[in-house]
Amino acid sequence: MYRLNDKAVLFAPPETIEPEARKQIENTASMPFIYKHVAVMPDCHYGKGATVGTVLATKGSVIPAAVGVDIGCGMIAVKTPLRRDQINNPAAIRTGIERRIPMSAGNNNRSLSESAARRVKELEKLAARDYNAIDRSWQLQLGTLGGGNHFIELATDESDTVWATLHSGSRGVGNKIGNMHIRRAQAIAKDKGTRLPDRDLAYLVEGTKEFDEYIRDLLWAQNFARLNRDEMMDRVMMELSRSVYGDSAHVSELEVQRINCHHNFTQLEEHFGERVWVTRKGAIEARRGMWAMIPGSMGTRSYIVTGKEHPMAFKSAPHGAGRRLSRTAARKQYTMSDLDTAMRGIEFRRSSVLLDEIPSAYKNIDEVMENARDLVEVKYVLKQFVNVKGD
Repeated sequence: MYRLNDKAVLFAPPETIEPEARKQIENTASMPFIYKHVAVMPDCHYGKGATVGTVLATKGSVIPAAVGVDIGCGMIAVKTPLRRDQINNPAAIRTGIERRIPMSAGNNNRSLSESAARRVKELEKLAARDYNAIDRSWQLQLGTLGGGNHFIELATDESDTVWATLHSGSRGVGNKIGNMHIRRAQAIAKDKGTRLPDRDLAYLVEGTKEFDEYIRDLLWAQNFARLNRDEMMDRVMMELSRSVYGDSAHVSELEVQRINCHHNFTQLEEHFGERVWVTRKGAIEARRGMWAMIPGSMGTRSYIVTGKEHPMAFKSAPHGAGRRLSRTAARKQYTMSDLDTAMRGIEFRRSSVLLDEIPSAYKNIDEVMENARDLVEVKYVLKQFVNVKGD
């Protein structure tokens, strides 16, 4: 653990953090409602307002941009009883998953399956406002992957046991909710003449209508993200059942353990004896015994972990590898030949759209995990053999 200053605690050597990100950390830590300190995770990198890989505990205020616009984004992982040699045709499984799950930005379901309709009904019951007014197609987004760094993978652990893993969030409706409240916070700051080190650190004050409406929408979007991952994982398990057994009737026996965790979210928690709002932007909750997944990039290892609830990290841990290069920089530096080399031995859709997701555009996940050794205990190390991404 390192200290950038008396209000910022780092779980990575300061020299590994780019200057722009260090400035963001200083800006965030200077906000008057920060409780104790800002906790910076080993995978941190430059973001919008706050760095990705930042944990903020706050009293009386929250910063919408510190959650971001992919509200509730996170991981789901399912351990199966299968061995690698039972997956005879990885290419067929990849294309089967692609048929079952809409992917790429803006792609939605054409209609709702029975399970998706059931989850939509649950979200409608939880809704305290009409989310159709924000996004008319939100129901059809339930069970869709998206693009960018969102993915579905099949992987094996050290014992050759097969896992299914998936990274996604609250899709278009979450993006619209996040942007709506970021703009609202910025408008309030402008109207009040509030001086900010960065306009994206505009905040909402507890006890106001705007704060209450943000928390209401935020919690709903987090539920959407969790149910979205569950819906997609159910479809992945159906494809696994069909591939191994010839039908979809064996889904229940294929699931040994399911882990579902957010890494872009806010909730009320108790730390150092006080109730505070904890915002994790690119960080997971890591209470003792709590299971989570920390993924690498599309060609590298991922980790199944349990938390150690480090108090100075506000019981948090990193969410993944974290970007090393911007998407533009990655496209300038690497070629499709480089991507082919990095993905050798992994079944994936070869597309130039994925070039900016090349593993070397991300930080070394093993170094991230070494810096996180006081935050989590590693239970399984996964290596993918099927990767599915939107292009």
